[in-house]
Amino acid sequence: MDWAYWLPLVFLGLLGFVMTVYVLLDGFDLGVGMLMPRAQADEQNVMVGSIGPFWDANETWLVLGAGVLFIAFPKANTIVLGNLYLPATFMLFCLIVRGAAFDFRVKADDHHKDLWNIAFMMGSAGMALTQGWMLGRYVTAFGTEVSDYLFALGIMLTVPAVYTLLGACWLLAKTEGALQAKARTWANQAWWPVAVCLLLISLATPYISHDVFGRWFTLPNMFYLAPVPLLAGVFMLRVKQLLRREDTQSLRFWQPFILVALSLVLCALGLGISLFPYAVIGRLDVWEAAASTPTLAVTLIGVSVTVPCIIAYSIFSYWAFRGKASNLKYG
Repeated sequence: MDWAYWLPLVFLGLLGFVMTVYVLLDGFDLGVGMLMPRAQADEQNVMVGSIGPFWDANETWLVLGAGVLFIAFPKANTIVLGNLYLPATFMLFCLIVRGAAFDFRVKADDHHKDLWNIAFMMGSAGMALTQGWMLGRYVTAFGTEVSDYLFALGIMLTVPAVYTLLGACWLLAKTEGALQAKARTWANQAWWPVAVCLLLISLATPYISHDVFGRWFTLPNMFYLAPVPLLAGVFMLRVKQLLRREDTQSLRFWQPFILVALSLVLCALGLGISLFPYAVIGRLDVWEAAASTPTLAVTLIGVSVTVPCIIAYSIFSYWAFRGKASNLKYG
């Protein structure tokens, strides 16, 4: 086996998997954070309770993704972080603000709790906006044309909308009563901007790069790859259909969240198809960006232990705290 060829591909797949899981898991709790100002005080406590057991573990995937990029693809890491140093720093600042607000709001008196709620919302929104900008700049290979910045701006506005929809669908599954009814309304309101933005970005992305255009719009690739966006669209339409129903079956309440998550997985797959084999599109392919084969081999041993442990813990935590959410209280 040619390890110099296959190990970079293994780590590229691992990086894609890790970042997709991060978007799905931390995405819904960022979405819940952005929805906080739209709820009453007692409902806000339940909203925080719905993400309290999970949010630290969810952010572990971001740390893991950054570590894989740094160790497995050091040349790509230099280019990416060199161009995204300021937004990455701002994202970390928002992460700190969000973490502090999450803990202090539980212990604060009613007079100060509103301030911490605002900080939690601002930290969540700041992280979502920054992640969107970073993704947009990466997809455009950090180009300096006006169209490159406009494309990045479009993704920057799309990511918070996607997270809001994901968060609202999470609350739909994890809450009940008046808050659940509000979550359905919020999800319905978020669906339209998400659907429109994802459609526009899907249409615009091939025009950002000739390589991407050739990947999607040449035969026979068009026939092989068409099911990816089409299936994502079907899932999103099904989400809208489910959100219109007043269904009382608890199992049905999970369907919108699952379908939105599947749509995002397909979006991530489409992005991977568009970018492959580049680590930085048009500038550095995955083999040029990869670390040495011995480094990757040793790292593979480490992630073979670490990643299954994180997956097992995540599954256990979601299973242990299944069911409807309640107020988060510290003893």
